[in-house]
Amino acid sequence: MWRNERRIKVMRLLKGIGIFFLAAFVIIQFFKPDKNVSKKVSTDAITSVLMVPQNVKVVLQNACYDCHSNNTRYPWYVNVQPVGWFMANHITEAKDKLNFDLFGTYSHRRQLSKLKSIAGSVKDESMPLFSYTLMHRDARLSSTEKSLLIDWALKTKDSLEAAK
Repeated sequence: MWRNERRIKVMRLLKGIGIFFLAAFVIIQFFKPDKNVSKKVSTDAITSVLMVPQNVKVVLQNACYDCHSNNTRYPWYVNVQPVGWFMANHITEAKDKLNFDLFGTYSHRRQLSKLKSIAGSVKDESMPLFSYTLMHRDARLSSTEKSLLIDWALKTKDSLEAAK
């Protein structure tokens, strides 16, 4: 008899905890972060200030721009919190490090540094992030695409250095 009463109390407690978490989950759905979507074409975009061949531009758009530009293509699950909050935070941090739409506003030295970082990040496969490529197959870089980006970034860096 004592065991049954204890089980009933435990079940009520678990039910209460479950209801609490379900209610909290429903409530947080009403608090959505702002989306990273700009309708403007930036005159400071990397494609406006540097020579970016079309094949490089396509790779950058598929593998980099969702996090490193002012226009993110959002998947359906971004509307489920806390996933949306996580993604908004991740995009903000990524844009703080490199924003292709603001590349022209960077100092000459910073532009050189960013081009070197692009090549290094692609070469050591720290970019694009593995977690991103899990959900975005088109962001998985082939060896040809990696070479293309690395070569372009380093050659562009070298030409910028020579021009100064």
